[in-house]
Amino acid sequence: MIVVLKPGLSKKDESAVLKEIRRLGYRPHVIRGVARTVIGAIGDERTHQSLEALGNWPQVEQVMPVQKRYKFVSREAHRADSTVPVREHLIGGKKLHVMAGPCSVEDERQLLTTAEAVRQAGATILRGGAFKPRTSPYEFQGLGEKGLKLLAKARRVTGLAIITELLAEAHVELVAEYTDIIQIGTRNAQNFQLLIAAAKTGKPILLKRGLAMKIEEWLLAGEYVLANENPHLMFCERGIRTFETYTRNTLDLAAIPIIKQESHLPIVIDPSQGAGRADLVIAMCKGAVAMGADALLIEVHPNPAEAWSDGVQQVSLDQFARLMQELRPFIAAAGRE
Repeated sequence: MIVVLKPGLSKKDESAVLKEIRRLGYRPHVIRGVARTVIGAIGDERTHQSLEALGNWPQVEQVMPVQKRYKFVSREAHRADSTVPVREHLIGGKKLHVMAGPCSVEDERQLLTTAEAVRQAGATILRGGAFKPRTSPYEFQGLGEKGLKLLAKARRVTGLAIITELLAEAHVELVAEYTDIIQIGTRNAQNFQLLIAAAKTGKPILLKRGLAMKIEEWLLAGEYVLANENPHLMFCERGIRTFETYTRNTLDLAAIPIIKQESHLPIVIDPSQGAGRADLVIAMCKGAVAMGADALLIEVHPNPAEAWSDGVQQVSLDQFARLMQELRPFIAAAGRE
């Protein structure tokens, strides 16, 4: 069951509701949002008294049964769209946000050049990999803490918020110290202990879909974040592995309306990983915006031919500027800003 509390309650009033939920044999999970506090009551309704009577309590706005395996991320739990605060921005609101930057942070000049260019073109968040998960152990693995410090410098210089990937539990505190959004990549999408550790930082989490992940599995992975009292979750579709070899991955744009139907949380589209080809990025961005994506995550490099990782899927600075111009009518047609 989901118990939605009325806004502005005192700690005493909230504690009284929690006490009653426990008395009836349920285990409460509290999620504090910007406007509402939601309590997920975990327990078998077949063997415990129903919580529906709590709907008569003056502290309670609504009590809802939940049938989905993913309780907190479900649209049943929260009918209205949720937004995720990132510094002065809200992801999931009327504004379409663009997160852009290099696949890997290479050096100060490369990062600051890219950051300033994407900011001028209209991006609001700078992406960049400090720790890189690579298929081969002999490929560039990222600059680590040095890369995080360069991202922080780029934020100071440009004012852009930053997003970077977290790879290991050992790095949780370090990454959380520097970043505004913690990205959980496709290889760690079902690393549940990492998800729990990331959630406990309180930072916004961007959860990429696994390479061969069913949508229900993706939603259940997201449940780990909200179940650990962090409501600031975004799903990111980045392409899945199929039989097709023309593209690196197959970008599943159908995930946009599905996530919108099943969940109240924002969805972000990564067209760079989605196909692994820079020449398809603009077209896929247009499709994503038209279908209702809340944000885009785009790889941009000053000289993709010399990139230390994934140069073939990164757009140049000029291509990114053109992309942002060509997106404008699609953003307007989608009713976004």
